[in-house]
Amino acid sequence: MIKFSDVSKQYADGTKALTSLDLQIEDGEFFVLIGPSGCGKTTTLKMMNRLIDPSSGVISMDEKEIASYDIHELRWDIGYVLQQIALFPHMTIEENIAIVPELKKWDKKKVQSRVDELLEMVGLDPLVYKNRKPDELSGGQQQRVGVARALAADPQVILMDEPFSALDPISREKLQDDVVELQQRIKKTIVFVTHDMQEALKIGDRICIMKEGRVVQVGTPHDILHNPVNEFVKEFVGINTLPTDEVNLEQLMDHTLEQKVDKSLSIISTPSSLKKVLAALAQEDELSVEKDGEIIGILSRQKIVQYMADNMQERGENHE
Repeated sequence: MIKFSDVSKQYADGTKALTSLDLQIEDGEFFVLIGPSGCGKTTTLKMMNRLIDPSSGVISMDEKEIASYDIHELRWDIGYVLQQIALFPHMTIEENIAIVPELKKWDKKKVQSRVDELLEMVGLDPLVYKNRKPDELSGGQQQRVGVARALAADPQVILMDEPFSALDPISREKLQDDVVELQQRIKKTIVFVTHDMQEALKIGDRICIMKEGRVVQVGTPHDILHNPVNEFVKEFVGINTLPTDEVNLEQLMDHTLEQKVDKSLSIISTPSSLKKVLAALAQEDELSVEKDGEIIGILSRQKIVQYMADNMQERGENHE
């Protein structure tokens, strides 16, 4: 668990980056920091591995203040993935991934085995890629290597600072899917900074929306969409543009329905509005969908959140 207790940061020129930040990130969760430019999200991220130190307050990891850790050991034990992939161009992919294990004096055979394991984990064939140099890889492949390098010494925490924002849309969407799937398998704590609300809704177990160095709301994607705490969150998320009263379940089925039957679930009928669907999914993760007296499939909270995120993006593009 990572905990911020009354943490503030003020720079020498008087700029306040964070004010009285209280935040708790649970073990094994995918936690997303998002907000307008300059809101303090990257500062918050960088405080976790002491790239930036707070002016006041306490940050702890597993109930131990991070200020008491040896700074080199702390950083070795926290994976870090940047937007600028920052692979060493003169090193092979294998050498790039092996840096931290070698600093920690792992046995050579263990390092080689770990490199192969990680490349396979991120979808790159070790026999094909480990002896290549970074400039022989595409941007998406390089970012996969960046993820592998962050995982190399088996850290419990991975920090990711807008890691996919420089990629083309297809590579970005594929990496989002793959990182979510990877996190579900390896159960690491991932703290992810993004400026893209659709990305946050898609990948986050919980989302922290920030403004002017303060936390405005923390919640699941469903919480954020269904129960925004104020007008800022509504406007930032774009929830005022979502047609929750006009859209009904019949119109959503092509995008959201899973073709299977589970009679143990609560039932909702196809004429129901999106607003009613959201209210029902606030209580349960999945619902059976009924049409003309027959159960035709299952609707999940995750599918609805993804639909709403996609809907937001389309409306934003049309508005532009």
